[in-house]
Amino acid sequence: MNKNIKKVCVFASSSNYLPEVYYTDAKKLGTLLGQNGYDIVYGGSTLGLMWACASEVKNNGGKIYGVMPKKLADMGCKTDNCDEFWLTEGMRERKAHLDKISDAVVALPGGLGTLEELSEMIVQKQLGYNKKPVVILNTNGYYDKLREFFEQMIDEKYANKNVRSLYYFAQTPQEVIDYLKTYVPSELNVDKNAIYSR
Repeated sequence: MNKNIKKVCVFASSSNYLPEVYYTDAKKLGTLLGQNGYDIVYGGSTLGLMWACASEVKNNGGKIYGVMPKKLADMGCKTDNCDEFWLTEGMRERKAHLDKISDAVVALPGGLGTLEELSEMIVQKQLGYNKKPVVILNTNGYYDKLREFFEQMIDEKYANKNVRSLYYFAQTPQEVIDYLKTYVPSELNVDKNAIYSR
């Protein structure tokens, strides 16, 4: 097991109105994270796939760390079940703190916020600001079109083919755990030619 990975940041939908298959996978991932000695870093709410995953981490021996902007806390989204909780001024500060305290990133199915968070973490890694594993859980084929879009970016030269090493698409929660356990950071060539050349 990769002992450098303890706190896993999970980006996910905050919707309570999704098909059940998505909650099932989120709960399964939370169970597996807790059972395998991982803690979760997430948005700190009681909503959607985020809470489905976080609550199962807690139920299976892991700790949960929440980071939430003040505006969402004022709406009543905050949970009191976090082992540690941070309130931030806005979303930018929230993302920075999530990044600061986590060792890995897993994106479950989500909306615009999840997509934005995931994209930022991939770019952070591309530029060499971190070497964290970035895993995309493709429950029910949710991210198939995103994967196709990434390939279109590469095919049409909007991204270098090396970006494929920055993220990993997992089809099941168990595959996420297997990837985290065996993850070895690659020595990325972070220079202008590596990023912008064909």
